[in-house]
Amino acid sequence: MDIVVHTLSTYPELNSSIKMEVGIEDCLHIEFEYNKSKYHLKDVIVGKIYFLLVRIKIKHMEIDIIKRETTGTGPNVYHENDTIAKYEIMDGAPVRGESIPIRLFLAGYELTPTMRDINKKFSVRYYLNLVLIDEEERRYFKQQEVVLWRKGDIVRKSMSHQAAIASQRFEGTSHPECRPQHSGATAGDQEKE
Repeated sequence: MDIVVHTLSTYPELNSSIKMEVGIEDCLHIEFEYNKSKYHLKDVIVGKIYFLLVRIKIKHMEIDIIKRETTGTGPNVYHENDTIAKYEIMDGAPVRGESIPIRLFLAGYELTPTMRDINKKFSVRYYLNLVLIDEEERRYFKQQEVVLWRKGDIVRKSMSHQAAIASQRFEGTSHPECRPQHSGATAGDQEKE
């Protein structure tokens, strides 16, 4: 069943980059970097992958966004993983010293903010999963958790001004812009307006 959780917008204070080196001994060694660890829902993930050692035949590489929902407590915990996006970032075999750029736009996907232990029963977490597939269809992957957050709504001044005028009309207070204009109309016509 769908669950709705209403939370206020919170902006991250620290937002450091993610840098990691991963590999298989004497076969593959790569270094990957993402520009941030916390992204807003319409953000762009920018990064790069640098190949330090390549001794296996890689067919292609992709980056996945995985959403992991956790519900329940104690022995009744239920986990559900959902792959939100699969984005191919390389097709073909890389060579040692090659650098592959990453640019993944989040606005096109249906994402929600990261939520941790809501009422100690519900969590939503996101992971970037870097996947390399070789010519024998073997998969090598590395997951990294990222935090997603929602930017606060931008309140337009004109809308808030209109709301203030409407509330003053409702309360019956006299505001200079709310006073009826005398254009020869009768009192009955003003009431209809």
